Amino acid sequence: MNGYLKSANRQFLYYKTLADKAMAQISDEQLFWMPNADSNSVAIIVKHMWGNMLSRWTNFLTEDGEKEWRERDAEFDNDLKGRTELLQKWEEGWKCLFDALASITDDDLDRMIYIRNEGHSVMEAINRQIAHYSYHVGQIVYIGKICKGEEWQSLSIPRNKSRDYNQQKFSQEKGDRHFTDEWLGKA
Repeated sequence: MNGYLKSANRQFLYYKTLADKAMAQISDEQLFWMPNADSNSVAIIVKHMWGNMLSRWTNFLTEDGEKEWRERDAEFDNDLKGRTELLQKWEEGWKCLFDALASITDDDLDRMIYIRNEGHSVMEAINRQIAHYSYHVGQIVYIGKICKGEEWQSLSIPRNKSRDYNQQKFSQEKGDRHFTDEWLGKA
């Protein structure tokens, strides 16, 4: 993997890990909680991401990213049967993404692919999905924080700990490290 593909892979893994850690903190009931009828639960967000991932990443280089078989509107029905089904869809979607990403070469990055007949370079399509998934992972984390309240275990620099965190970072020698390494347990 070249630098860009390696970075994209790390970004996707980082956002998956954030959502994994957020979902691990909340109860089965909280996975399906919605603050109001017009909002989404964590389960709905996961189901939507799953549908999007399967559609976008299946035959990524050869078929339009919006598959005819996708039922996007149904992704927003809060009808999963529990944590097990939710996590099965979550892992299936991410596997489809990571398998497709692993198949891409440097030579593919400028290649034209389509999403709803709109042309994207492979790099643009990857960037589009990083942005889309990070948006939804932020929603998952926020719902988790709301549900857990004071019991929430921070997934980033805890409140009022920035000075300590920066002091620790600046006490290290400059080096070729990626910010996701410590969050992914690779530091």
